[in-house]
Amino acid sequence: MKTRRIGKTALEVTEISFGGASLGNLYQAIPNKDAEAVLDAAWNSGIRYFDTAPHYGFGLSERRFGDFLRDKPRDGYALSTKVGRLLKPAPEHEVPNLGFFNPLPFKLEYDYSYDGIMRSVEFSYARLGLNRIDILYVHDIGVYTHGIELTKVHLGQLLGGGIKALEELKSGGVISAYGLGVNEVEICVEVMRRAPLDCILLAGRYSLLDRSAEAELLPLCHQSGTTLVIGGVFNSGILATGAKPGSHFDYGPASPEILSKVSAMETIAEEAGYPLAAAALQFPLHEKAVSTVLIGTARASSLTRNVDLLKIKVPEAEFEKYRPYTTVQPPLTGAVRE
Repeated sequence: MKTRRIGKTALEVTEISFGGASLGNLYQAIPNKDAEAVLDAAWNSGIRYFDTAPHYGFGLSERRFGDFLRDKPRDGYALSTKVGRLLKPAPEHEVPNLGFFNPLPFKLEYDYSYDGIMRSVEFSYARLGLNRIDILYVHDIGVYTHGIELTKVHLGQLLGGGIKALEELKSGGVISAYGLGVNEVEICVEVMRRAPLDCILLAGRYSLLDRSAEAELLPLCHQSGTTLVIGGVFNSGILATGAKPGSHFDYGPASPEILSKVSAMETIAEEAGYPLAAAALQFPLHEKAVSTVLIGTARASSLTRNVDLLKIKVPEAEFEKYRPYTTVQPPLTGAVRE
């Protein structure tokens, strides 16, 4: 599988990568044998970049990734995890319900400070059982997750010490790159204006259906050399399933407007002779600021099917046909500015 560089670093990642939210039992419990099977399928397909986070199953995803990767050649893959949430042991009745089935018995504490990031990395190493993490993402900082007032607090922590911690980890060779892992464009622009970033894991905001990143973020990436890891290319599934009853967009039921737009997109794809899902997967890879497209699933068959979409030729000229049906998310009210 082809590789691309992360930012201005020497780190290379495969253009398709595997995301580990599902291996934290997101929305359904995944037996260990099924988790291993989907990771095997990813490895056998040529994927060599894997992303996880403490948040996914409150440590469960990291443990599963570590168990799988421990016997792989360490220079043969790249691994990322995230900082910003510390896990605290908790009685089962205090474990929060955040969509993960049978998570490990922890609760979350947000901490984007120097000490919080250093502690988070140390804990992740212990859960992974590995001796190197290639990329750290500051996870879910911003209005989308925290609202306006808490975002001001967390952004103050990050800029007041968190970035320093990430710089020290990078300069000391503990990591090769760092950035943000978020679902919104606004916080990316805000942080990039104040601090250097190697990369951004951006979910759902640079897709056939939602091109929010185009107006401001992509030009900043071109200027700074920051690259994007694109998640959510199917926008919660609708670009893979099509405009069917029960389809989801942006983590919720698709509205009639979204269903109509996607139905029109399906017609474009059908007339051109390729699946809409193939266009959705390949679209971000035609942008030079994109390093990789992140896919995540709990089923080996789905993983293989998605990777096979790369083999279907979708001419670059096709993507402009979808622009009239693109929905751009409105700016988040109260984006943090000074």
